[in-house]
Amino acid sequence: MTRSDGYLLEQRRTDVHRQNGTHREAEEHPQAEAPLQAEAAERLDAFADLFDPTTFRHLEAVGVGAGWRCWEIGAGGASVVAWLAKKVGPTGTVLATATDVTRLAPAARPPVEVRAHDIGAEEPPTGGFDLVHARLPLLGVADRARAVRSMAGALRPRGHLLVEDTDPALQPLACPDEYGPEQRLANRLRQGLRKLLHDQGEDPGDDLAQGRTLPRLLREAGLSEVRADAHFPIAAPACAALESATVRLARDRLVTAGVATTQDIDHHLAHIADGILDLATAPMVSAWGRKA
Repeated sequence: MTRSDGYLLEQRRTDVHRQNGTHREAEEHPQAEAPLQAEAAERLDAFADLFDPTTFRHLEAVGVGAGWRCWEIGAGGASVVAWLAKKVGPTGTVLATATDVTRLAPAARPPVEVRAHDIGAEEPPTGGFDLVHARLPLLGVADRARAVRSMAGALRPRGHLLVEDTDPALQPLACPDEYGPEQRLANRLRQGLRKLLHDQGEDPGDDLAQGRTLPRLLREAGLSEVRADAHFPIAAPACAALESATVRLARDRLVTAGVATTQDIDHHLAHIADGILDLATAPMVSAWGRKA
C-alpha cells in the first residue's frame, strides 16, 4: 500500500515505510518491486483525478498569479506543481519539496525548483512565500502544530497558507450505501485493514481525525481569515481505481492476518470491475488562512 485513498490513511502510512527502506517484501523479493511501483503510480493518478480540482479551486480563489513565490510541500506527484508553475510564469518561482523527490525530478526546470525537505524535522526555506500549499503533509509528524507554525512562518506578510488532509473518521466506509452483500464485503475489508494496522502499531488512531483539526491549527499558528471545507468523492471512476489498486497490493497482508480469504478479495475485485459498488473515499478537508 501507499498513499492516496481507498484507504487514504493506510496507504500513506505504508508509503512512509517504503521511503524509509522498511518495505520488507520489496527488500526480500526485489522482483515484487515493479508491480508495487505500477500500483503506486496508478493510485497517485487516481488521487490527482479525485482531489486536484478541489485543490485548484482553492488556489484560484487565493489568486495565485504571475510573479508569485510558492512553496509546495510533500508533493507526491507533479500535477499541482505543474499547475502552479503555469500560474506564476517565468517571473515567479515554485519550490517543490518532499522527503522523497523521485517523482518530482522531471518537474525540476524553471520556474520550478525541487528540493528534499522534511517539514516535520527541518526549518522552512528562507526568503518568504506568497503561497504555501501542503496536501497530506502531516503523516508521521510528531508535532503537527509545530509543522503548521513552520509553514505559516515561511509566509510573507499577507501571504496565504492552504493545508489539506483527510479525515477517515468522518466517513469510514468503502460503501456508505450498504444495501447488499457486495457492499458489506467492501466495508468489512476496509474496516479489517484499518484494525490490522492498528493492531500492528501502524495506526495510532489520531491520524483518522486529522483533517478536522486544521482550522484550529491555522488559527493557533497566528493566521487570520481562517476558513475550511471538505470534499467527499463517491461513485467516481477514480474511487474504484484507488480501491482496486489498494486491495490488490494489500491482498497478501489481509489473507495472512485472517482478515479475508483469497475468495473474498477476488469477489471484491470482481465487484469493483463490474461497477456495482458506489465506492467512496475519506473526506479531504481543506483549510486556508492568511498572515497579517
